[in-house]
Amino acid sequence: MFLQPKKFKYKKIQKNKRLKIKYSSNELKFGNIGLKANQSGQITARQLESARQAIVRKIKRKGKFWITVFPNIPITKKPAEVRMGKGKGNVDYWAAKVKLGQILFEIAGVNFKNAKTAFKTGKAKLPIKTIIIV
Repeated sequence: MFLQPKKFKYKKIQKNKRLKIKYSSNELKFGNIGLKANQSGQITARQLESARQAIVRKIKRKGKFWITVFPNIPITKKPAEVRMGKGKGNVDYWAAKVKLGQILFEIAGVNFKNAKTAFKTGKAKLPIKTIIIV
């Protein structure tokens, strides 16, 4: 099962403007090694889960691991070959909007070499550019 909110006030939301730089969560809070977004964009729940699995597999479940983003934005899509109008489509998947400079994942209790290889495999699963910070 992928990440998605348990409860939500509105089933469908409008698209927002382009994202700017994130200042509040651009430093490590939990771990000592992290994966930071070097580009703003949108990450789906499937992509986050895929990256999480790759990272956890590489660190062999040692140390502590945190995900600091959550997919709380519903993305709607109309079915294929449906005529225009007739309202907004159904929720297709959930996504997290990521700003430039935002921390995505954090690790503690793992040596730098192992964490770096884990984050390299994890960042290959994400659609945005990322950097490893200490």
